[in-house]
Amino acid sequence: MKTALTEMLGIEHPIVQGGMMHVGRAELAAAVSNAGGLGILTALTQPTPEDLTKEIARCREMTDKPFGVNITLLPTIKPVPYDEYAKAVIESGVKVVETAGRSPEPFMPAFKAAGIKVIHKCTSVRHALKAEKIGCDMVSIDGFECAGHPGEDDIPGLVLIPCAANMLKIPMIASGGFGDGRGLAAALALGAEGINMGTRFVATKEAPVHDNVKQRMVEASELDTALIFRTLNNTARVFKNSIATQVVEIEAQPGDTNFDDLAPLVAGVKGREVLDKGDLEYGIWTAGMVVGLIKDIPSCEDLIKTIVADAQEIIAARLGRMVQN
Repeated sequence: MKTALTEMLGIEHPIVQGGMMHVGRAELAAAVSNAGGLGILTALTQPTPEDLTKEIARCREMTDKPFGVNITLLPTIKPVPYDEYAKAVIESGVKVVETAGRSPEPFMPAFKAAGIKVIHKCTSVRHALKAEKIGCDMVSIDGFECAGHPGEDDIPGLVLIPCAANMLKIPMIASGGFGDGRGLAAALALGAEGINMGTRFVATKEAPVHDNVKQRMVEASELDTALIFRTLNNTARVFKNSIATQVVEIEAQPGDTNFDDLAPLVAGVKGREVLDKGDLEYGIWTAGMVVGLIKDIPSCEDLIKTIVADAQEIIAARLGRMVQN
């Protein structure tokens, strides 16, 4: 499959592994890249810019294929040295950066000077157009189905992706709800140049995540996610466990939500422990509605090969038979 995505990034298949906090490490990124997709390291998973430099070097030891780095720009209680993380990426010679959260505009001159392709993740058409305007090479459009932060517009991918395609001049990646060949074929039909998958890659052999988490995702249905932080206008989609249910119940109480009441439940360190140690009720962990489509835990190579083969069969055979000459 050749698309603007594969041509621009020098990869074999139009499949990108999304940046995922605590999960986007060298083991997974290298496996995705070796399988012909684009693996992504998550910068802020590393505690310091120096650690990111080491992780990039470790990933290079595992693959000679292209891979990228995600830098998520979010307001935090403890200031993050974003300039230093960006410098680490540039000096390490990485040529693809995925940004998310706030606008990457302050970093664009340095990225462009280093010959880096910038993909900005957006949850609305208006934000995608702004990304295009400031010089991003590509956007990743996140529909309401996605894990993590879907924005506040609640527009699913089936509508959001073609709406963005109607307006954008730069290539677009479809994100949120993708996990099989049907999704890839649909994304291409909707105007995207490929797909971005996060949740689906968590349930792979190479993902640095406890087997309990992976197995629970296999057992899950499309109903097993919850939306939290809605009252704070910072909606997040997470796996529905007892902690997520408590958060939703607190937010449903009359009056304004006090984040201090939620903080002990949603602490990031507790979420990381879920992924590392497998206690599924210890904290919250992000997951998209695509968990309903996950029925196995393959290698990244087998997963990508299956997705591409199934998409090709759908496009060439099934849809081809429906066209009347």
